[in-house]
Amino acid sequence: MKEPLAKRMRPETIDEILGQKQLVGENAVIRKCLEKQTFFSSIFFGPPGTGKTTLSRVIANELKRPYRSFNAVTGNKKDLDAIFLEAKMSGQLIMICDEVHRLNKDKQDLLLPHLEDGSIILLGCTTANPYHSINPAIRSRCHLFELNPLTNDDIIEGIKKAMSSPKGLENKYTIDEDALDLIAQTVNGDVRWALNILELCAIVCDNNHIDIETVKENTKMVNQRSFASEDGHYDLLSAFQKSIRGSDVNAALYYLALLAQSGDVESIKRRLLVIAYEDIGLANPPLIARTINACEAAEHVGFPEAIIPLGVHVIDLCLSPKSRTGVDAIHKASALVDEKPYDVPKYLRLTPVGLSKEEQYSYDRYDCFQKIQYLPDEIKDIDFVGPFNNNRYEQSLKQIYEELKKIRRTNNLKNLYKK
Repeated sequence: MKEPLAKRMRPETIDEILGQKQLVGENAVIRKCLEKQTFFSSIFFGPPGTGKTTLSRVIANELKRPYRSFNAVTGNKKDLDAIFLEAKMSGQLIMICDEVHRLNKDKQDLLLPHLEDGSIILLGCTTANPYHSINPAIRSRCHLFELNPLTNDDIIEGIKKAMSSPKGLENKYTIDEDALDLIAQTVNGDVRWALNILELCAIVCDNNHIDIETVKENTKMVNQRSFASEDGHYDLLSAFQKSIRGSDVNAALYYLALLAQSGDVESIKRRLLVIAYEDIGLANPPLIARTINACEAAEHVGFPEAIIPLGVHVIDLCLSPKSRTGVDAIHKASALVDEKPYDVPKYLRLTPVGLSKEEQYSYDRYDCFQKIQYLPDEIKDIDFVGPFNNNRYEQSLKQIYEELKKIRRTNNLKNLYKK
């Protein structure tokens, strides 16, 4: 049985790897390590089809070291034990682990001692962001390398190699330049997808010639990145919020359209509510209520129609004035609490101990509420709020705030109540 073209064309040496010049190009870190015949446990992460597993195998080949493959989803304890035994017998073994972010705690506990003593060199591969998805115990024992999506030029180079290689199509076929360009544009940086398209077109083409019509007929949809899973979804949400914050309405609508493909209305709703409070805030308080209404409408109608109220509201958010006065204030307070929390003054506690009735907080002295010191003595003059933006609403708040700051507050409630 003949292997698929993509498998036959898998690189075996570092010079055959497409793209990733930041890792394997001249004077790049991985090439330098391989030139010195040394390597270390690493996590390779990036979109599908960028060559993570291939790079791992090339590293093993270049080091002339034995390696074993393990899939974190389908592999079991028995498979791991066999790998560990072989590592013990050979002194050191490379373990290429696909879907490494899916290693459960039991498998991690088994693996960690072998990473510690160096008997296993782990080369983990994942589409997930290791800073979020990889257990810190594993991550701290590995170097992290990101693989970038291949460029169209990289994809075209890979197709041309496959056309001419003895492992590939052996120069038995020809292909038009516009057909090459269309495949490269269609696969969105995934060389495996490109070679699959090429192989199909080679089978169905006439006279061993692949033209643009052949590619169009056999490529019905563009390869969409897996935004709905793993970290691509969170990257989209991040770009979505930043576009709204930057008032780029067209970018925000584009990212909303991509997010809508996942059908995950809950994530979109949560992000819109955060945006309304964090990025709009005191500049346009009524917009917060409109955000809640838009989210409720989207949830009520569901996708695909949910994109209509969401799209309308995203335009509203983008074009609204922005203010971070509120979020910056609470972040300042949180930072202080993280650094050193202070005790609540005794007279503000629910059940104060050791204070006479005259020294305790009086619930019926409405005239004194704005004269009481509510912060601990150590930070009584601290100012979290401000500077204010120049919009009308915040300026009205600023005026009230400045008037309140003129009041001399006191922690001597006994004297205050006598006045």
